[in-house]
Amino acid sequence: MPELAPAKVNLYLHILGRRSDGYHELQSLVAFADFGDSVTVAARAPQWSLALDGPFAEELGETVADDNLVLRAARRLAAATPGTTPMALRLHKALPVAAGIGGGSADAAAAIRLLAGVWGGDPGPPAAWADLGADIPVCLVSQPSLVQGMGEQVAPVANLPNLPAVLVNPGVPSATAAVFRALAGRFGRAVEPPLPPDNASAVEIAAWLAKARNDLTRPAVAIEPAIGEVLAGIAAAPDVLLARMSGSGATCFGLFPSEAQAAAAALWLRARAPHWWIKQTVLTSNSATRP
Repeated sequence: MPELAPAKVNLYLHILGRRSDGYHELQSLVAFADFGDSVTVAARAPQWSLALDGPFAEELGETVADDNLVLRAARRLAAATPGTTPMALRLHKALPVAAGIGGGSADAAAAIRLLAGVWGGDPGPPAAWADLGADIPVCLVSQPSLVQGMGEQVAPVANLPNLPAVLVNPGVPSATAAVFRALAGRFGRAVEPPLPPDNASAVEIAAWLAKARNDLTRPAVAIEPAIGEVLAGIAAAPDVLLARMSGSGATCFGLFPSEAQAAAAALWLRARAPHWWIKQTVLTSNSATRP
């Protein structure tokens, strides 16, 4: 069975400062879409390998090598699990690359969950994987969560409803390291309370999120103006409640009152920008499931 690596969406992302270890202190409310990449165990093998397919497989290019994040995570879990053997893995790449919606971290987390299930092993606490990728801990949990620290502090939240949404990517990559450099120390502040009120509707959640922000938006747009065009396009869509960038970009999202209104907005956006990657989804209140 394939293991889903759902798209990760930062509903807000506050960058609070730079730590002495070079990582950044952050505060983020994270949700997950109802679709994404998927990882499958193809067979036992003499050595670890990762094959690719899917609409964005070619964008990974030569990164599927020994230092690929999926293979690094698999080898690390194998080293901690007695009696394991190498596997041939397959990654179905349905999400844009370098897009601010999980990417390699979500894929690595899916591989960890999948192999732990195959081997009956214990991947340990999500925080233990933060040194491999700051998004891996929350992607391991794959359910709505408040994320703090450098990403290792993950607290699942139960008060988010399903949020109808549209994800939009302009077809350009956004390099996380370059965006953080362009941030140039212009850090934001945390928000209190960090979670929305209980039993809030999608409309009320969007109104509450409007008081928060993504601190990486300004530097990301400065590097790649197409992100600003996407944000403006989503903001102009009918019935949109909120338009915001996820992660370090380039993917942005819009929230809508209903799935029907999100579907209509996706059609509206495709008619105006057919070269954009546009995906209607639901940011689900449930944990990740297999596709």
